Amino acid sequence: MTLTTEPRVCDDLPAFKVESVSADKIRIMALIFQDPNPIHFDLEAVREAGLGDRYVNQGGVTMAYIINMLTAWTGSRASIRSLSTRFTANVFAGDAVEAGGTVTGVRNADGRMLVDCDVWVRPVTADGGAPPVVSGTATVAL
Repeated sequence: MTLTTEPRVCDDLPAFKVESVSADKIRIMALIFQDPNPIHFDLEAVREAGLGDRYVNQGGVTMAYIINMLTAWTGSRASIRSLSTRFTANVFAGDAVEAGGTVTGVRNADGRMLVDCDVWVRPVTADGGAPPVVSGTATVAL
């Protein structure tokens, strides 16, 4: 879904959903990133860290769900002018998560519309009340 109307403050951004974070993709991304942290590829290390029995998604991959959401909304990765995030919890293999956000400001600068947003990734729960695992702010140019 791409942007079809001019955004307004308090508008919700269309969610980007991941139905199930893939254990295989977590392990593959650990190889691509050359990430030596064993919680991404060794279940015994996950257990020893007291994190349960599922691989832990890389923070950068979880943050990328926000980039995917913003790109789907605006139609272009080039629209993203800034992104600042804070990680507050882990995402595990098998989790369902969604990235979303809310417009907090709309302004013009140098002939471009800039849209400021609060953004987040949160687990998908039946009641929709799960706190974010990643939260932050973004600015996109339209």
